[in-house]
Amino acid sequence: MQAIIQAGGAGTRLKSITGDLPKPMVSINGKPILEWQILSLKQSGIIDVTIVISKNGNAIKEYFKDGKDFGIKISYIVEEIPLGTAGGLYFAKEFIKDDFFLVFGDLMLDIDWGRYRDYALSKKALLVPLAHPNSHPFDSDLLVIDESNKILRIDSKHNVRDYYYKNLTNAGIYWCDHNILELIDEPKKIDFEKEILTSTIERGAAFVYKSSEYVKDCGTPYRYYSVENDCKNGIISAKRLSNKQKAIFLDRDGTINVFGDFVRNASKLELIDVAPEAIKLIDESEYLPIVITNQPVIARGETTFDELARIHNKMEVLLGEKNAYLTDIYFCPHHPDSGYEGEVKELKIVCDCRKPKIGMLLKAASEYNIDLSKSWFIGDTSQDVQTGINAGCKTIRVTSGDPRPNKKYENAVPNYVANDILEAVKLILNKK
Repeated sequence: MQAIIQAGGAGTRLKSITGDLPKPMVSINGKPILEWQILSLKQSGIIDVTIVISKNGNAIKEYFKDGKDFGIKISYIVEEIPLGTAGGLYFAKEFIKDDFFLVFGDLMLDIDWGRYRDYALSKKALLVPLAHPNSHPFDSDLLVIDESNKILRIDSKHNVRDYYYKNLTNAGIYWCDHNILELIDEPKKIDFEKEILTSTIERGAAFVYKSSEYVKDCGTPYRYYSVENDCKNGIISAKRLSNKQKAIFLDRDGTINVFGDFVRNASKLELIDVAPEAIKLIDESEYLPIVITNQPVIARGETTFDELARIHNKMEVLLGEKNAYLTDIYFCPHHPDSGYEGEVKELKIVCDCRKPKIGMLLKAASEYNIDLSKSWFIGDTSQDVQTGINAGCKTIRVTSGDPRPNKKYENAVPNYVANDILEAVKLILNKK
């Protein structure tokens, strides 16, 4: 594998910290951002790196030289005039003959690049950006995908969003088939996202790699100090998917949103007041916030998959407005009992995912390399508690939701009881 790091940006928003240094040379815990990137790449065996720099990028060349001191090979592309985020790649054609990663140099990150590449190759795509939820989706360009993770379009932050949307942003990292370079036919100023990514989406050849790993832009002083703090606390390296992850699994109804009748359409969903604060605390910790919810309303014909997507998109929008986000949402659409008007017969089955069975948790554990024994389950019913117990998680039952007892699971005793999700999350974070 090879990598190209785009390090030619001016970095004007970080001048108060970097001075005259190129933005990728800003120090995080004693090392430049670029060095952290190179160390992450090297850990996955990527030791052939090309750095695109501006004509004022001598500080980068003087620090890294040919890469031998860092155990890798480094070559340089020098842009005499600014060529945007893609124009300089024109000069990479002569030595990039295999797939490669494109990384933007102001990103603090730590990634299992081998896992990423394996996924990209499985899709037989031309371009696979890493995508994730972030804390400000309302002012971010979002990627709209289908069930196979194929990118359908880019939802620009400049659009009037009078609709609910999924919090899925382009992180600024791309796996690229080497043939993508054929789209750059001359060394001119080119925006990678607007021209290369958009063109590849139109061909139907772009997919997303959804990852919970740490990727954050250090482009403003606020973000810089936040990232430096995360680095000091070991959060960045802990999020690398080659390391076992810890999750806080969350029931939905009565835990995140107000308990009532079944939520059959998006207009009925209302967040519990403290839910965004609680989930934001999880986001800032070493845990992943993942929703695990039974949704038998689909099998019973009371709502549709499309409407459930709108419900979950609304939940993500409301959380995003408070700078909180979920790593993922897993739902079971099945229901074993028949006799409902309009029911969907193929979904009226005994499945492995309906709580208290643990199919959804096992899927999440596989996709995010989660250690269930070091994870928690928070829910408002004894059925949720039993689910956590079945999966080997610690459990907390909150009293904010369904008050009805369930004799079927009356022997499911939680590790703790809390008033609401915020109290539960604070309890967990104080216990680590």
